[in-house]
Amino acid sequence: MKNKYSSVLFSTACLPPVEYFIYLVNSDKIQIENFESYYKQTYRNRYSIYGANGKLTLSIPVTKISGHNTCIKDIKISYLQNWQNIHWKSIESAYNSSPYFLFYRDELFPFFDKKFNFLIEYNHRILELLMELIGIKKEVNYTTDFQKRPLNIIDLRNKISPKNKISLFDFKPYYQVFENKSGFIPNLSIIDLLFNEGPNTKNLLGLDA
Repeated sequence: MKNKYSSVLFSTACLPPVEYFIYLVNSDKIQIENFESYYKQTYRNRYSIYGANGKLTLSIPVTKISGHNTCIKDIKISYLQNWQNIHWKSIESAYNSSPYFLFYRDELFPFFDKKFNFLIEYNHRILELLMELIGIKKEVNYTTDFQKRPLNIIDLRNKISPKNKISLFDFKPYYQVFENKSGFIPNLSIIDLLFNEGPNTKNLLGLDA
C-alpha cells in the first residue's frame, strides 16, 4: 500500500486514529487544512483509547473566539479545567501494563503538562512526535487558503470522523491490553497501536520494515 495515494488533504487531529496514519504513511504529499471553520465532535480535538471498561473518548476543551465560524487555526485550548491531568491519568490507567508504555511515556507526557495556546499547534507538535517515534519521514504542509472542493487531491477532512462507522480499511487485529475482556477495538488513537506494538507499528501501517 505504500505511496498508493499521491496527494491527501487531512483535517488537523489530536492523537489521530489508526486510519488517519494509514492514509498518511501511504501518501506522497500531505496537507492539513488550516482555514476551515471549526467542527465539533470530531478528531480535531478528541481521540479514543481502550480503557478497562472499553472504548473511552477524551476531548480537549476549546475556546471559539468567533463562535461557530471560528477558523481552525484560531481555535484556542481552554484550561479552565485541568483536562491534561485527567487525560494523562486515563492514558496511564489504560496502558500502564502495555508492552511499550514505559518506553514512550516520557516522550508524550509533556503534552499533558506544558500548556499550548492554539489547538492546531498542539496537534501539529504531537503529530511530529508520533511520526518520529513510528519512523515516518515525510513532509507535512498546511493549506494557504480554504477550498470547499479542492482539485487533484483526496479530501479526507470530514471523511475520517468518529461519526463514520465504516472504514475503507479492514483493520488487522493486534494485541490490546483489555481485549480478553471487551474484544478487539479497531481504529482507536494511534497511541493504542504504539503502546501495544511499539516498533512493529510501522509494519502494521504499511511502512517498510
